[in-house]
Amino acid sequence: MRHNTIDKIICEFDTGLRTLLAKPHSLRPHPDQDIAEASLSESEKKHASALMRINHTGEVCAQALYSGQALTAKSAATSASMQQAALEETEHLAWCEARIQALGGHTSFLNPLFYAGSFAIGAIAGALGDKWSLGFVEETEKQVGAHLDSHLRTLPDADEKSRKIIEQMRLDEAKHAIDAKQQGAANLPAPVKFCMKQMSKLMTSSTYHL
Repeated sequence: MRHNTIDKIICEFDTGLRTLLAKPHSLRPHPDQDIAEASLSESEKKHASALMRINHTGEVCAQALYSGQALTAKSAATSASMQQAALEETEHLAWCEARIQALGGHTSFLNPLFYAGSFAIGAIAGALGDKWSLGFVEETEKQVGAHLDSHLRTLPDADEKSRKIIEQMRLDEAKHAIDAKQQGAANLPAPVKFCMKQMSKLMTSSTYHL
């Protein structure tokens, strides 16, 4: 049992390093690959890049949350589900990072901080029990979906490449929320949802600039 726990810790530590330092890859084609680059002003590029940076950091947080939950999940099935979800989120990291670079921007300098905080939250959620762990997943994905909807409304009209990426991410996040619900996610208490929203606001406001 002890060796198994150590192995899991090592695996999740490796996941963290790869999330923060390695270049992510996507098994699926990038959603925007067949769309021509539009002519955007410098201010439009800066704004679109900042929105995609927020999305990238959101995916970093999702990776950390899932990794923390996989580490402390009560059942092997839930742990495997979390690891699979984290793998799928890696594609989003790849899409966002590529788009940020194309727009001349950079990923957030705060990613290590947000990864550590999200991992801790995930580990605590997993330790509370699978239904609460899945509840965090469902609520997180719902909040991410709301952010993506707001980004779709504020993106420069001509930036179809970023829009296509966000639309596909929105579909994937909605599926993760549905999957968590079907697996028995508990409805989180209102104060917990409120705290999650406040933390999300802190992340979005800071990573827009940093």
